[in-house]
Amino acid sequence: MGNGEARVRGLAARAGGWSARHRWAAVGIWVLFVVLAMGLGSAAGRVDVKDSDQLKGETHTAARIIEDAGIDEPAGETVLIQAKGGELKATDAEFKDAVTAVVRAVEETGRVTDVTSPYDTKTISKDGRSALVQFDMRGEADTAGERVEPVLKAVEGVQKDHASLRIEEIGGASMMKTFDDAFGDDFKKAEYSAVPVALGILLIAFGALVAALLPVALAVTAIMATMGLMGLVSHLQPMSDTANSVMLLVGMAVGVDYCLFYLRREREEREAGHDARTALGIAAATSGRAIVVSGVTVCVAMAGMLFTGLAEFEAMGLASLMVVAVAMVGSVTVLPALLSLLGERVEKGRIPFLNRRKPGARQDSRFWTAVLRRVLARPVVSVAVAAGALLAITAPALGMKTQQFTLDQEFGDSLPIVQTYNRLNDAFPGGSEPAQVVVKADDINAPEVKSALADFRDRAISSGASRGPVEIKLHDSQNVAFVYVPLVGGSDQDKAGESLDKLRDEVRPATLGRVDGVDAPITGQIAGSKDFNDQLAGAVVPVFAFVVVFAFALMLLSFRSLTIALTSIVLNLLSVGAAYGILVAVFQHGWGASLVGAEGVGAIITWLPLFLFVILFGLSMDYHVFVVSRIREARLRGLATKDAIRHGVVTTAGVVTSAAVIMVAVFAIFGTLSMQSMKQMGVGLAAAVLIDATIIRGVLLPAVMALLGERNWYLPKWLHRLPDLTHDEAPQAVVAGSAARDDEGEPVKV
Repeated sequence: MGNGEARVRGLAARAGGWSARHRWAAVGIWVLFVVLAMGLGSAAGRVDVKDSDQLKGETHTAARIIEDAGIDEPAGETVLIQAKGGELKATDAEFKDAVTAVVRAVEETGRVTDVTSPYDTKTISKDGRSALVQFDMRGEADTAGERVEPVLKAVEGVQKDHASLRIEEIGGASMMKTFDDAFGDDFKKAEYSAVPVALGILLIAFGALVAALLPVALAVTAIMATMGLMGLVSHLQPMSDTANSVMLLVGMAVGVDYCLFYLRREREEREAGHDARTALGIAAATSGRAIVVSGVTVCVAMAGMLFTGLAEFEAMGLASLMVVAVAMVGSVTVLPALLSLLGERVEKGRIPFLNRRKPGARQDSRFWTAVLRRVLARPVVSVAVAAGALLAITAPALGMKTQQFTLDQEFGDSLPIVQTYNRLNDAFPGGSEPAQVVVKADDINAPEVKSALADFRDRAISSGASRGPVEIKLHDSQNVAFVYVPLVGGSDQDKAGESLDKLRDEVRPATLGRVDGVDAPITGQIAGSKDFNDQLAGAVVPVFAFVVVFAFALMLLSFRSLTIALTSIVLNLLSVGAAYGILVAVFQHGWGASLVGAEGVGAIITWLPLFLFVILFGLSMDYHVFVVSRIREARLRGLATKDAIRHGVVTTAGVVTSAAVIMVAVFAIFGTLSMQSMKQMGVGLAAAVLIDATIIRGVLLPAVMALLGERNWYLPKWLHRLPDLTHDEAPQAVVAGSAARDDEGEPVKV
């Protein structure tokens, strides 16, 4: 480039150039892609993850037996009848009348089947104050919540006639309805409010309606296209509602970010005096390249979830990967075309008193200029203070406790049904969530099988794993039996887990395990939690290794610097560690928990640490690649490394701040939900992005790069044969002889 002519090469620059020259074609292709994806996805329908595919281990085996047998388990419901005082017992006439009234009331609704009296099933508590009427809902279990309301009203009617008793219903259908009523609208409001929140922040950032609408439009169309693609892909990799929610979060975050990076750079170059075509070319070659590098890195991070072996994680990973890829492609293709079509009209809809800029004026952030002056003046102190603060924030994570949440942990006392759940567990430990033994035999009615089932029931109680009653339900035609075992420990997962281990390791081998041809996997809420934890623990190392190694390789190829690649990984790990520390401090230790409504949780939901690592590692690369690319660009133009750092950070501060504020706001919306798992996800993501955009990118990154100096661009000779992906440079003339040189006068290879 010594002749003063810059060569513009690379995918992003070429894509941007083509789109600007073929504006209507680029826009038309994008619209056609979105419409086709949605249409084909709608026609194909979405295949969701089956229960039998959710987990490996015994839970998977049990679900597969049930599915292969064609058994549709109904939604079970329980009515707890409990004396409010200490005198009334289940043997008293008033209590018996209430039981009879409940049985009659639920039967008369016509919505239930197999109603059983506690006097027949012996489901009376040891103190005689509580009893259970049990029944099943008619129809499919998945939709039972839509049909349970008449039954709930019937039970409420009986309660009104028996003031001395507490009569409450709980079960799969009633919980489904309660949660849908309480939190269905909660989730919808969170998802729908993300768009107006992002638009409001963009209006403040750009000061113009059209400029603010472009990032939101790109993100929304990328999400729409991905929803269609999820339908098509789900026939190979089943999807889920959770994957859809995560896709919406990630799609809104990266879609807005990528468009914001591109648009701000194009606007900046126009304000610097370049004509529209040149400004667009510069944005394509610089911000466009950063978007491609960032997008590929984020996709690699999301792909890490495919290595967990957990169907839900695989669905989330693939859905997130697709929306990032679609948003990335849209940013470097249709966005340049739209900017070329709009020209100066992108400034239409100016908001009075907001973001008034003078053409040709520098738009550096005054706040970050002041911060950088101090950071670069004392880089050692800055590194020590920033790194020390992050390590201190990370410290609580060393004692992280993860577990699947019980009903009261997930929802607290915000719902009456949670109180019913606790009362039921107190009276009948483990009765609300019993272990389920799915017994498959060649002949379920064979004498040796029946004897083993009876022996299992007796030993489950004598071993101390259960206090009973243990219920056996036969499906003769399918040669399958279900054995329901209330576990000692109830809602205390640690104690219930010990009871489960007794069943699996002691009781089953001594009974059902002695009969040839019998398979008896044990499932249920506690068993599912244990199998999930075991599966997740085995996936942590492979996922971490995959994400870190591939992110390192991508950074090495993109910047051709071993130093940049290494520091990128370390800084991102610090960001993730700080997020872990905040989660543990708030939700496990309760520091400031009242501020976010998280009192008494005492643990982190099992799936969150790995999920956060993958998401945050990917999203952190957005800012990192954008800032480092700007620093590298300035270095290529002849600035000394310290000046290039200052230029790169202060000129990107505005866009990084805007992008971070949007992400923090969107994630914080989920932090306001009532479900603790969603609250933890929202708070963790919001805190991590905030730390990443301020302490990491504004202080630690420039301080570390200032200390390293020219070593930032170090690449060992034995790595020079690596593919060169550093060709997308700004299409500006580089004055001959102005290239940066090291202390010995040799050109610096950046």
